[in-house]
Parts: sequence; structure tokens; C-alpha cells
Amino acid sequence: MYSPPVDLSFKDISSVTGALAEVPRSGLRPLKPNSKGKYPSHSFRLSNNNIPDLVGLQFMLGHFLAQPLKLGWLDLSFNKITCIEPVLCELRELRVLYLHGNALWNLPEVDRLGELPYLHSITLHGNAIDKNKNYRNRVISALPHLKKLDYSSVTCDERRMVNAWHQGSKHGGNTKQSPQ
Repeated sequence: MYSPPVDLSFKDISSVTGALAEVPRSGLRPLKPNSKGKYPSHSFRLSNNNIPDLVGLQFMLGHFLAQPLKLGWLDLSFNKITCIEPVLCELRELRVLYLHGNALWNLPEVDRLGELPYLHSITLHGNAIDKNKNYRNRVISALPHLKKLDYSSVTCDERRMVNAWHQGSKHGGNTKQSPQ
């Protein structure tokens, strides 16, 4: 059984490294550190803070987690993050990523998350990028293992349609629907 998430949500943290001074919230299941003071969790919650970027993310995760490279679930929702930084691609075991309610504006940055082999669920709604008419197509096309986008399932039919859309846009087929 997995340990509960390390929860640093609602702490008014203004930088990732600012989390180092905080004590995780205790939930229904107590969070117990190991003999080195690190938590055996594979989940981390940093939601509802004021974090603008991910500088120091790996260091901070190493401070709290016994196995930071095994992180499978990361909640960065409701912060002030403006871009999808390459540091997220270093979290190779990431399966669930919550980025909703931030300030993400550059839809092509989602493409870099395609490097994550196990990422199957992501939330991006509540960012400027979700206003793009091709938002859902672009995200599904960029993330081949995606099963849920914004809490909504990606169906087999939808995946086939997106693949056709992607092939058409790649070969200059339908100029009305730009992948941007």
C-alpha cells in the first residue's frame, strides 16, 4: 500500500524551494517519515500556493521523498506557473499531473511532456491554453499514453480522430485547423 501524499497545499508558498521550510499537512492516514526523515510517498501535493515556476523542484522533492525519482502523482494546481518546464520530464515515473488553474499560455509546451512514458492523466483546464480551439486535439496528440484529460476520458474513437487530425495538420491537409 502506498503512503499518503506529502501535502504542502494551502501554505502560501511563493517558490518551490520555499516549501523546504514547511511541514506537510497530516491527513486521515498519518504520514510517517523514515529514519532519514524522508517520506515513503510517491505522491506530492503543492496546490493552492503562489508558485510561479519550478526552479528547485528536484532538490525540494529530494528533501521530502525517500525515492523522489519514483514520484507518480504531482499536484501543482492553482498556482501561478506560466510554462511547462523541462524539469517535469525528469520525473520519468510520473503518471498523474495536475496543472489546472495556473497561467500556462503556450500550448506547444505540452509537447515536451510526451517524453513521460507513463503519464496517463493530466489536467490543464483553467489556463489560457484551454481557450485554443485545438486544445484537446493538441494535448491528446502530444501525449500518446493519455487516458484522461481534464478529468474526462480519452476514448479510442477520439484517439483515432486526433491521429487523423494530426496527420492532416502535419502534411498541410486542413489549413483551417492549425495545431497551435
